[in-house]
Amino acid sequence: MTPRTAPRLPFSVSPVSLGCWQLGADWGEVSEESAHGVLAAAADAGVTFFDTADVYGDGRSERIIGSFLAARAASDGEAEARPEAIHVATKMGRRADPHVAGAYTLDAFRAWTDRSRTNLGVDTLDLVQLHCPPTEVFAADATYDALDTLVSEGRISAYGVSVETCEEALTAIARPGVASVQIILNAFRRKPLDEVLPAAVAAGVAIIARVPLASGLLSGRYDEHTTFAANDHRTFNRNGEAFDVGETFAGVPFDVGVAAAREISALVPDGALDRDGSPVTTSQLALRWILDQPGVTTVIPGARTAAQARSNAAAADLAPLTKEQSARFAEIYDASVRPHVHARW
Repeated sequence: MTPRTAPRLPFSVSPVSLGCWQLGADWGEVSEESAHGVLAAAADAGVTFFDTADVYGDGRSERIIGSFLAARAASDGEAEARPEAIHVATKMGRRADPHVAGAYTLDAFRAWTDRSRTNLGVDTLDLVQLHCPPTEVFAADATYDALDTLVSEGRISAYGVSVETCEEALTAIARPGVASVQIILNAFRRKPLDEVLPAAVAAGVAIIARVPLASGLLSGRYDEHTTFAANDHRTFNRNGEAFDVGETFAGVPFDVGVAAAREISALVPDGALDRDGSPVTTSQLALRWILDQPGVTTVIPGARTAAQARSNAAAADLAPLTKEQSARFAEIYDASVRPHVHARW
């Protein structure tokens, strides 16, 4: 994969990276052995950026990534000797109880990042993102003063934000120290295309596209009768019972998403093969659509199996969508999805 970067991001990343929420919790059971297999498959396929959070499995995802990277360094020699270094982004803030703006203090930032440094086994974190904090946190000068202090103390190399809304993204982009904005962007959540991506390009801020497959809807594999495990957020957060409903199926009602995904699936060219010689999938087409959007630095699909990780990475080598395909993506969104999500986030 040809690396991408942004002026404010101090390192380059693979266009398709790996989201690691599922390695910690909330997506059904994933064993540590399976998690290492996913990480290895992604790295071997050219992925150079893992995204995690301190709250994923209460640190389990971070610890698994840390143990994987330590084992990889031991087997390959010094990290600098590898062709492409793997950078890790984590997030902080959601462990605060109660989760209120007043919890976002310098002392808390130090404690949270120290715990993540231990979990990941590093002295300096590559990128730390505020994890969808209360909206008022984005507008507070003290927030960015504290983050700048973490950089000066060597705890982190750079910082960014993970947001729920476009307005939060625009507020953060206006701050000169923000290196990245992580935002939900997929074929069912197109609003960031209007203002957020152009603002990020103008400011030199990296865009990390999360929930790229709408919690699996855009795989095209689900139907109206699909069910999920009780410990999977696609069961317990379907109506926003545990956290923002936009994180589950991108906020699209399940039946609406299933029907729209079928229409996306129809756009996959007959007989098309990916770089591994496998038939191009709906997931890959949906990831390619995101990569085609100006301003996107990387997209972070999750994977629960090594095969999924390899298939996701292969999406980076697909040809850009045709004008006809892109127009059809827009038509599907406008006809069935827009009324449910566009005004909300």
